[in-house]
Amino acid sequence: MLASYDFFAPNRIIFGWGRRIEIGAIARSLGTRAFLVSGSRTLDSNGTIDELCRSLESAGVIVERLATQTREPEVADVDTTVARLREIGVQDGDLVIAIGGGSAIDLAKAVAALATNPHGLSVRDFLEGVGRGLKIEQPPLPLLAIPTTSGTGTEATKNAVISSYDPPFKKSLRSDLMVPKVVLVDPELTLSLPRETTAHTGMDAITQLIESLISRRAKPIPRALCWQGLEIALPAMFELSRDLGHQAAREAMSHAALLSGVALANSGLGFAHGVAAALGVQAKVPHGLACAVMLPAALELNLGVALPDLAELGRKSIHWLRHERDLLTLNITANDETAARHFIAVIRTLTKKLDIPQQLEKLGVKRDQLPPLVRGSRGNSMDGNPCDVGDEELLAILQKMF
Repeated sequence: MLASYDFFAPNRIIFGWGRRIEIGAIARSLGTRAFLVSGSRTLDSNGTIDELCRSLESAGVIVERLATQTREPEVADVDTTVARLREIGVQDGDLVIAIGGGSAIDLAKAVAALATNPHGLSVRDFLEGVGRGLKIEQPPLPLLAIPTTSGTGTEATKNAVISSYDPPFKKSLRSDLMVPKVVLVDPELTLSLPRETTAHTGMDAITQLIESLISRRAKPIPRALCWQGLEIALPAMFELSRDLGHQAAREAMSHAALLSGVALANSGLGFAHGVAAALGVQAKVPHGLACAVMLPAALELNLGVALPDLAELGRKSIHWLRHERDLLTLNITANDETAARHFIAVIRTLTKKLDIPQQLEKLGVKRDQLPPLVRGSRGNSMDGNPCDVGDEELLAILQKMF
């Protein structure tokens, strides 16, 4: 018997190489004035933003440049941007367009939600675990999300991750109403990503697919999406470790990242993301890098409780990665533990090819930060891990990785 479940996803997903040229008609279906939140300044310098603005204006959509977000959004970033939007004034026919990585899309999601929910003094009032418990009660402004990286999947989720460094926290603004109305995924926009960003964001997507697959909250539809996502993401990331311009690999990663967002929105995450949030706050480690570093430890930790899935990943990876010549072989008749450990070895090999450090010290973490990391790892992601992890066990894992 299947347990009952709910399923959330964007109303409409548009996917394909070069499909950003359709932005005018897509946006016009949502409104007549767009508040634009963009990410990397490269989007301005290479003409992408100007190109999109011309398409929007040709379709009869007025564009208001609202913000450029080049770092993970903080409480002050959200509050400042919301104040600017309210100063301009919200009216019927308004929408928000986010083009960029996860940081830009998260900021846009928070702004779209708070634009129509003015009953808090700050976004902090709405954040899980640190605010006043306020809820998003009214539907946000319609949001069109256009990712330019292949990692966070936030274009398909119902939350926006917001940080603070004084006091330190990374928490979510979350509501079922916050899933973007339309997602436009054009893998061509990822073609100019440098190697480091490609590696970090790609490993974020892979971590999300694995953690959603084995989460204690895992659900049938997201699990199916995770299997497909991993089938295309793993060979794609091996390929991108050699050739950043590989079109098929770029397309595969854009699709896999989207699937990872849908999966985590419905099934949650686990240990790696729980610790990654703390690493971001305590040591300012980029999110995708933190996930990549923690993923092998998460797999080792969950070996006992998620053995059938991890073993199946080990066996399937033989076929998925059959063209990779420097991977260890696995006998198809091997037992589950051997197969699961083969998969962990595959992940370790991939992280090495992507130049991901193996020790926390190499990320700039100090030994005296380990106890605060334990405290900061508690939250929604850690709650989804398939096995419980006590503070002493978590500290031991971090000490071993130091």
